Amino acid sequence: MTENRSDILQGTLDLMVLKTLAAMGPLHGYGIARRIEQISEDVLRINQGTIYASLVRLLQNGWISAAWGTSENNRKAKFYSITKVGRRQLRQEEENWSRMSGVIGRLLQLAERR
Repeated sequence: MTENRSDILQGTLDLMVLKTLAAMGPLHGYGIARRIEQISEDVLRINQGTIYASLVRLLQNGWISAAWGTSENNRKAKFYSITKVGRRQLRQEEENWSRMSGVIGRLLQLAERR
C-alpha cells in the first residue's frame, strides 16, 4: 500500500457506526464519520456517500433511529441514535469481530516455510 489512509474493510463500517453511537450518544452523519476518522488517527477515510449508505442500512435493520435536530453550527441535521436492538446487534458483532481478528492474528504469526 502506498497511501497513508486506508479504505475500510468491507462489513466493518456498520460495526464502527454502532460502536460510535453507543459510546458517544446521538450524532449526525458527518459527526459519526469524523469521530471514526479521529479515533483511527486519520488512518481510515470515510466519504459521505459511504457513511450515509451505512446509516440507511442500520435504519432499515432497526439498529438505529433518527430524529431531526440542530447541529453545532446551527444547521438542521438528522441525528442518529443506537436502539435496544442495535445494542444487542453490537454485542454480537463485537464477539464475532474479536473471534475473527484472533484467527487472523494467529494466521499472521505462522512462520513461513522456505
